[in-house]
Amino acid sequence: MSTMGSTGSPLNDPAIARRAHRMMLAVLAVIGVLLVVRSFIGTTVGTGEAARNTHGFGMVYVERAEQGFVSERVTETGKDGVAAEVTKWKPVTPGQTPEISWTNWNETTGDAWATAVMKDSAQSSIEVSWSRTVGVWAAAILTLCVFSFLWRDNPAYKLAESIVIGVSAGYWMIVSVWDTMVPKLVGALAPAWTKANLMPSFDAVSVDWWALVPLGLGLLLLCRLSARASWLGVFPLAFIVGTFAGLKFVQYVEADLVAQVATMFDPLVVVKHQAAIGADAATVAASPIDWAGSVGGSLAA
Repeated sequence: MSTMGSTGSPLNDPAIARRAHRMMLAVLAVIGVLLVVRSFIGTTVGTGEAARNTHGFGMVYVERAEQGFVSERVTETGKDGVAAEVTKWKPVTPGQTPEISWTNWNETTGDAWATAVMKDSAQSSIEVSWSRTVGVWAAAILTLCVFSFLWRDNPAYKLAESIVIGVSAGYWMIVSVWDTMVPKLVGALAPAWTKANLMPSFDAVSVDWWALVPLGLGLLLLCRLSARASWLGVFPLAFIVGTFAGLKFVQYVEADLVAQVATMFDPLVVVKHQAAIGADAATVAASPIDWAGSVGGSLAA
């Protein structure tokens, strides 16, 4: 008597499912053991005398880069034509004391780290970034968790899915705030405050009151969250869709329709090209006819 499920598929047999589950765990355990062994063996970076053996792999190296700036008062003219003094920040030159400074850590190669250690074993300009290394491994593990869905739906896949979607949504929200809302909305309505508190490199010197229009439309869009005031969200939505459709329609007409139709308006009578360039109407009329070009244009039409 068959031990298969009611559908006759081996995948529905609990015993087969348990064996497949144990096999998957065994494969993952073997991979984990190999990773641990490989981490103790180490990885050789650099060549020749600069060769160094580092324990672990998938490691990220970073190089220190100091950044310093000094302020300078300059006069600029805003959109309204009013001149005003603004503060500009310029990189320091040798010998200057920076007013603002910070340290950037730029990714580099293991070979660069090995070469720096060979020259000075106590150097600290290039080192291992453990936070970025952990990030690389976290990304690799999450990728494997996502691929585990090819086996079947499991908690690891659910966890990776939630983390990736949540982190991606949060990341792009922050990017949108600092790349769009802060410079184009807050900076347009309060340029001095934005430059002093949010973006020191912001250059606007005058208030742009037109920024109140997208602010109002955006607030009306939030009315869609309310059942009683949801009708107010129809107006900004119609404005956005209509404006976008109009702009795209004009671009389509100019780029596709007009450009393709214009190629059909070739002259039936073609004069010599040399006489037609920069010549007046009388000179063009007196120019000899290019019979080959005229016949070719007529056939192409």
